[in-house]
Amino acid sequence: MLDYLTSALVTLLVTVDPPGLAPIFLGITPGMDAVHRRQVAIRATIIAACIMGASGLIGAQLLTALGITLPAFRIAGGLLLFWIAFEMVFARRNDRKTEHAEQAITLDHIRNVAAFPLAIPLMAGPGAITATILLAGRAQGDVLKLGVLLAVIAFVSLSCLLTFLAAGRISKWLGVTGNVVLTRLLGVILAALAVQFVADGVKAIIAG
Repeated sequence: MLDYLTSALVTLLVTVDPPGLAPIFLGITPGMDAVHRRQVAIRATIIAACIMGASGLIGAQLLTALGITLPAFRIAGGLLLFWIAFEMVFARRNDRKTEHAEQAITLDHIRNVAAFPLAIPLMAGPGAITATILLAGRAQGDVLKLGVLLAVIAFVSLSCLLTFLAAGRISKWLGVTGNVVLTRLLGVILAALAVQFVADGVKAIIAG
């Protein structure tokens, strides 16, 4: 159980990357006062948590309905997570996040910014959804482990909320160099986790 808790916590924290969202949050809420930013942060956190929670609870059943085996999804998800890690290590992920943010401001303006791009795809993006489904699969129907996963999702979502509320101070504290170093480090950790997902999927297919 402790191994599952640690794996779930590290995987989702690295995939969602709350500290990395701080400068993006500031960039997509220009001109907002503290009250409006707080409202956006709370709404985005709730939306993202619901999406990840639903992915964990019904994601595996959806895969079964589509005829996709969990080992195959583990391999595909691991490759996707590895690509996200590659982007993080080579500084491409922030460029993509910024591009999404700029498009959202142009199309939906500030009133919809909590749903897009903050909740989707910056918080509950493809990587986070994939990681949640994979972690739910590892629970193998264990109600206690699924409860732990939901608790981890709530914790990660709360971490995002706290990050958004303190975005200004965090960005100044880390500075340019701090943000770069943190992103690279998280990318390396995520790459290792992604390789483990692929290895587990291949092992399951061979054993089956």
